Amino acid sequence: MEQNLEHKTELKDRLIEFYKRNKIKVFSLVILILFLIATIIVVNVNYKKKNSIIGEKYIEAGLYLASGKKNKTTQLYEEIIFSKNKFYSILALNNMLENNLQTNENKILNYFETVENLKISKEQKQILLFKKALYLIKISKIQEGNNLLSEIIESKSNLSPLAKEILDK
Repeated sequence: MEQNLEHKTELKDRLIEFYKRNKIKVFSLVILILFLIATIIVVNVNYKKKNSIIGEKYIEAGLYLASGKKNKTTQLYEEIIFSKNKFYSILALNNMLENNLQTNENKILNYFETVENLKISKEQKQILLFKKALYLIKISKIQEGNNLLSEIIESKSNLSPLAKEILDK
């Protein structure tokens, strides 16, 4: 019992001595840790706020689309795509394609490139490439579309059978 008490006192004395010798380093480390925690919290809050704003724009664009205001809808979807949000950018591109909101082929291909450069899952990237291939075929860039379909087949993704079926036609 005495030895245990002595050991605790010795440990306490060593910790106090360590703190006295390294007071500035310990204080600096605590401040650095608090600063990092505060930075992480601020970045997280900003990300959530930005995501919320983009979500609101997506809903607003849907309302404009429903009311027939295609120019405003196109503008909002374009903003969403270029915001490079992993979730809403893909949805905005899909809505633009489905509703034929943009007729400029180069702009649409630019939208595809913007969304392709996002850090999205392999599965999402394959779906995006598939849609791009179908779009290229639709605008008579058949060879480019077939090349993308071949890439999808080679990657052995879930879309390979569909890509094969389209290439066989």
